[in-house]
Amino acid sequence: MLEYNLSKYLPSADELPDSDETPVDNELQELIPGLLKSILLILWAERMDWLFAIDMGIYIDPDEPPIVPDAFLSLGVERVYDEELRPSYVLWDENVVPILTIEIVSPNYRKEYTKKLEEYAAMGVLYYVIYSSRRRRKPRLEIHKLVNGQYQLQPGNPVWLPEIGLGIGCERGNYSGVTREWLYWYDEAGKRYPTPQEQIQQEAQRAQLLAEKLRELGVDPDTIA
Repeated sequence: MLEYNLSKYLPSADELPDSDETPVDNELQELIPGLLKSILLILWAERMDWLFAIDMGIYIDPDEPPIVPDAFLSLGVERVYDEELRPSYVLWDENVVPILTIEIVSPNYRKEYTKKLEEYAAMGVLYYVIYSSRRRRKPRLEIHKLVNGQYQLQPGNPVWLPEIGLGIGCERGNYSGVTREWLYWYDEAGKRYPTPQEQIQQEAQRAQLLAEKLRELGVDPDTIA
């Protein structure tokens, strides 16, 4: 766990660069975290003590460039500062280390299984998730938990994360018009939480069933105000 000797002279998020101008080289690096975030926005709609950020820099040292996960989750922080939102995540301002980071492995290997593993462990990130759809002989999804300063690979799919109150895993589904394997959130029993599109479909089905029941009772649902 990193410790900081805080100083009033340390720069704020507004004073630090919020982009390294490195383009995203894989569409999945946006879509997979985007799906996870869209589900959280429904699950935790009433909560204002969390942040799920995509491609946002994490500053641990004002004199060093930020670490930029494909996504990360922090708990116990302000979800919204103001309408401008966060330009970056500055640890000496937030005082909360992200509890989970996610890396989506692209064709251009970026040391997700080596250097980043060490960086997130040194930072004190409790869970480090790596997903590589191109893997054949090894698991495509790896979920590592920090135990005594070292990451330990967690078995299973999905994996329950008790400190977060969610499970994370992968399975085939449809998102953004694409049918493939996606990452999802799960409850403790291993049941997958629905996507926003699935929730809309479920509500439409319930409304249709209710309308049919009303018609059976002789009531025209279209005349109900």
